[in-house]
Amino acid sequence: MKASVEVQATDSSIAIYHQGQRVASHPRSYRKGAHTTCAEHMPRHHRAINEWSPERLLSWAGDIGESTRSVVDSILQEKRHKEQSYRRVLALLSNAKKYGRDRLNNACHRALVINSPTRSSVESILKQGLDQLPLETEAASAQEDQLSLDYHENLRGETYYH
Repeated sequence: MKASVEVQATDSSIAIYHQGQRVASHPRSYRKGAHTTCAEHMPRHHRAINEWSPERLLSWAGDIGESTRSVVDSILQEKRHKEQSYRRVLALLSNAKKYGRDRLNNACHRALVINSPTRSSVESILKQGLDQLPLETEAASAQEDQLSLDYHENLRGETYYH
């Protein structure tokens, strides 16, 4: 439902009126780019999220595992206002119920190794079951690449060009 409101602004306050009745009044903020939100005007589910803190989320993630804590810390650092990351963090941590704590921590470890510590990367790793496969080390990968090049059928060698 849309409603028309009237906004009156002074140097020190902002007031909102609906059908001549004042429904809200706030002190005016001149801080550029800063959020000024009154908790009592937030929807109930937003107020519940507002009660969370980065420390609480990091503690919960740390209980799952150190890699999970590192991914959560990385997600929290992405946004200027940490509260903007809370939903992604909560979605990430909810994977512990679906996949188990060990699998979530293993997936977070893999996401850190591939330098992609995001909720979507971790969920993709979990969905594909990559968290249950051994991590390929760079040395093993380089050795495998070297072996495959040495025995490639199109490799002619130095004598071919004489």
